[in-house]
Amino acid sequence: MRSFVRVRPLLALSIAAVSAVLLAGCSSASAPDATPSETLATDLCGSASDAGAASDAVSATGDIGVAPAVTFAAPLTVDSLQRTVVTAGTGPSIQDGDYVSYALTAVDTTTGQTQETIGYADSPVQPIQITTGSGVDQYFGCATVGSRIVIAQPGNGQNPAEVLVIDVLGVTDPAAWCAAEDPTVPLPTVTFDASGAPQIAIPAGGTPPTAVALETLTEGDGPVVQSGDSVTVNYTGVKWSDGSVFDSSWQRGQPATFTTTGVVAGFQKALEGQKVGSTELVVIPPACGYAGTSNTDLASETLVFVVDIISAEPATSSAQ
Repeated sequence: MRSFVRVRPLLALSIAAVSAVLLAGCSSASAPDATPSETLATDLCGSASDAGAASDAVSATGDIGVAPAVTFAAPLTVDSLQRTVVTAGTGPSIQDGDYVSYALTAVDTTTGQTQETIGYADSPVQPIQITTGSGVDQYFGCATVGSRIVIAQPGNGQNPAEVLVIDVLGVTDPAAWCAAEDPTVPLPTVTFDASGAPQIAIPAGGTPPTAVALETLTEGDGPVVQSGDSVTVNYTGVKWSDGSVFDSSWQRGQPATFTTTGVVAGFQKALEGQKVGSTELVVIPPACGYAGTSNTDLASETLVFVVDIISAEPATSSAQ
């Protein structure tokens, strides 16, 4: 059974998968994929890839937020990841941890033909969190809102080289993005069986909350989980619409380990700021779950999770 709580990182995928790169990944029980910089920068501005002959050769014209006209002499040779800011926006710059709204056009470097467009008015996608050293920072850096960025991305043996044009549409402080609010409607009730696995009951005829709702069922006495920590948890997730289980590490018989920044935003709120040893109930509206992603099964669903936080440690320490 696939694990649905985790998300894939941005832009190291094939053109055909561009529409799924943001919060749509349903990967295996291993830690999320990553494409970190070979040498991690200490800030977002320093993380951005340098411009090069390939990215400088691309023209991307038109209004920001509208799919651009992308032209270059094809075939375009791309031997390294290159980044050129073709339009510098006048809005605020991306800060470490911000959620960034964006639009993206992917173009075949061999033919010059547009392969995919996402994030524009007719195909909205969820914002992505940009953190230093995540790999995504190489594409966005500390760009300002209103910027247009050309990325020339080399092939990697499995995926072809491509040109990506990214429009930076907006930024939201991480504390404000999908922040948990006091619920104004009854929340699901939770009981536990003899093995400790939760049974989640949706209120009969109840209306789901419109914002993330969080309830501590049992407060632990361990350290507080920090953003970016590698956590090991047990969890069960059900759909509010029918109460059916769509994912459960308890059912798999094995806890899951991942970073807090590698999960959908609503699930992240059930981890960061909570103590190890705590058991949390979180209700996640679609906008903080899978709305605007390729996960059509869950895109319109309000999700309910019970999460048992077993352990946490800084991700850098766990990677050593």
